[in-house]
Amino acid sequence: MIALDALDALVRLCPPPAEPPPAVDWAQAERALGAALPADYKQLVETYGDGIFDDTIWLLVPDSAYNDCDLHEQTTERDEILADLWEMGEKKPAGLLEAGARVLPWAFEEGTGAFLYWLVRPGQQPDEWTVLYNEGRGPLWEHHATGCLAFLLAVLTGTAETEYFGYLYDVLKPTEHRFATADQTLGESRG
Repeated sequence: MIALDALDALVRLCPPPAEPPPAVDWAQAERALGAALPADYKQLVETYGDGIFDDTIWLLVPDSAYNDCDLHEQTTERDEILADLWEMGEKKPAGLLEAGARVLPWAFEEGTGAFLYWLVRPGQQPDEWTVLYNEGRGPLWEHHATGCLAFLLAVLTGTAETEYFGYLYDVLKPTEHRFATADQTLGESRG
């Protein structure tokens, strides 16, 4: 119920597109990733689709027409980038020191190179995954003991305990929250 309450709150705060996003074949998406996905993420994708919240947080979705917004493309790309960084000696965040733990991206921050990931730990169900923020152009990671939907809502309402996203209120100072689809922001889709 918590995810539904959070989704209701997010929809009231930041209305979704008038037209529903394309349906996602979740079974196919999960097979391609090799992992099931959290229910709150599926609700986000089914409500909003690919696009950007408050000109700041891009939501990744399976099979987006845009590579930058495609969950599968970004998972592959982030896996390669992080593997290279860790091979060169950059420290892994504490949560990834456990054997079998990994990260999966679910969103990124506009213009910063920063990504929001799920911390996927052995033995955990997807709905138990928590959020890791990586600043993207540096080694800093920030852990949030919540799911993606609750974290997104907290960022947009200014209640997230984070060192990041402060400019959302200090600089952008939104009086209304806005979601823009990838098509609205990036132009008509390729497909």
